[in-house]
Amino acid sequence: VQLVESGGGSVQAGNSLRLTCSVPGNTFSINAGGWYRQSPGKQRELVAFIPSDRTTTNYANSVKGRFTLSMDNAEKTMFLQMNRLKPEDTAKYFCNADLKEPFYNTALETWDSSYLELWGQGTQVTVSA
Repeated sequence: VQLVESGGGSVQAGNSLRLTCSVPGNTFSINAGGWYRQSPGKQRELVAFIPSDRTTTNYANSVKGRFTLSMDNAEKTMFLQMNRLKPEDTAKYFCNADLKEPFYNTALETWDSSYLELWGQGTQVTVSA
């Protein structure tokens, strides 16, 4: 099972793209999540991350002010809006999420959550000068 990504493509520098990452199924939602990217010969790097408390969204210095991570109200879809793209943004982009699923704990007689970490399949972003 994977997160479902879409929205990559080829654009010229200065243009925008919006990546989408969706949670499969009906019972899971996003507890915490982020976007990573990897270029050939380089390590995968964190681009943006939103923690479970939603207090702030963290961005890599290279994308601050240009990229925005957001989620839908149902917390089942995560977006990465990428503006003023540069050739150095060229990479394969992956979403990653820590998912939560509520269940009723009969032993404790209370609602609880189970957790699952998933990755997306990756979507290619190519920015030409």
